Amino acid sequence: MEAVVSYTTQMDAARQGIVTPEMEIVAAKENMGVEKLRELIAKGQVIIPANKNHQALSPNGIGSALKTKINVNLGTSRDCVDLDMEMEKVNEAVAMGAEAIMDLSSFGDTQKFRRKLTAECPATIGTVPIYDAVVYYHKPLKDITTEEWLSIVEMHAKDGVDFLTIHCGINKSTAKRFKDAKRLTNIVSRGGSIIFAWMEMTGKENPFYENYDWVLDICRKYDVTISLGDACRPGCIEDASDISQIEELVTLGELTKRAWEKDVQVMIEGPGHMPLNQIQANMEIQKTICKGAPFYVLGPLVTDIAPGYDHITSAIGGAVAATYGASFLCYVTPAEHLRLPDLNDVKEGIIAAKIAAHAADIAKGIPGASDWDKKMSTARKKLDWEEMFDLAIDPEKARRYRESARPEKEDTCSMCGNFCAVKNMNRILDGEIVSIFDE
Repeated sequence: MEAVVSYTTQMDAARQGIVTPEMEIVAAKENMGVEKLRELIAKGQVIIPANKNHQALSPNGIGSALKTKINVNLGTSRDCVDLDMEMEKVNEAVAMGAEAIMDLSSFGDTQKFRRKLTAECPATIGTVPIYDAVVYYHKPLKDITTEEWLSIVEMHAKDGVDFLTIHCGINKSTAKRFKDAKRLTNIVSRGGSIIFAWMEMTGKENPFYENYDWVLDICRKYDVTISLGDACRPGCIEDASDISQIEELVTLGELTKRAWEKDVQVMIEGPGHMPLNQIQANMEIQKTICKGAPFYVLGPLVTDIAPGYDHITSAIGGAVAATYGASFLCYVTPAEHLRLPDLNDVKEGIIAAKIAAHAADIAKGIPGASDWDKKMSTARKKLDWEEMFDLAIDPEKARRYRESARPEKEDTCSMCGNFCAVKNMNRILDGEIVSIFDE
């Protein structure tokens, strides 16, 4: 009789030498040997967020040795509670290649939407239970009990969520450091600000830090990846790499080790706003303190002055961060700092993040990453417009731009016309006469 193998999490399986079905799928997606992948998971350097209750999941791996993945933040708010619109954004994001969806709903029937996601969506699903506790209990923040905070974590795990952002690092010690440091923009993390306010009003320790072993037991039971939230991520250039950010990161490194001791998969959340010249050092510090656990970054946004264009400031920082070790980019839309993103904002944010991720994959030498670029360059050399459209990261926009200003001659564009260097070089190298003006 065949032996029955048992494991709790992907990390537990990897450490036992077991190759799971999820590892097989991810290895195929990454063009990586499954045994090498298993070893990286066993070390904690790659994660496969895969809740046992997420039946629709098409699993993806996250780690610096793999292709850079992107996450799309969605969800309802008090001012925008259209579940159908949010689901349309989800479907658009998945169609555009987003590997993960983070449901940040803060109003309405949040559980209904969350369960719909895990029942139907193949992308990795993440949530922030702190938000939902405020919605679910519908009472003043200071009146929520430790037990109630913790029960929301288990509810999300049962609902099939693949990773949970838990703000464990802002304990009484790091909170005191934050208050002493006198930051310019204080705490800009929603979850971090909520738990900090609760601690200040009640005088109690962060319930997720104080009961961290209980949180880990829940994560282990359902194979939920814990995303260690950065409550003290910098919210402006002035606050980047300050003592609050670094002290919290040290705490997250300690919590990473404790999670691994229970075979719980971990990723670390990172900045935030940060000058371009500080990003590489921050990635190296994180890898050292957190022993190579995957790094999940919001941006970083490399300047504070571009509301309406923060998908660009984020893509610049994200490309650099992923080149030097970040493995998971949270997209930022043009609506960042301004309003809930609409469908077009979501699309713009995804494209910007995908460009950043792909640029980083080329820079760090991910096998096959530049093949796409070579195909595009070959199509351009041949002036094969249809092939260029098919290969474009956003085919619809590329096609629409060309159609909006059709050239006189189909083998050129309206920018260069007969001055087209590509056309003229092709002709001269084929021995033809090039006479530009009288053609």
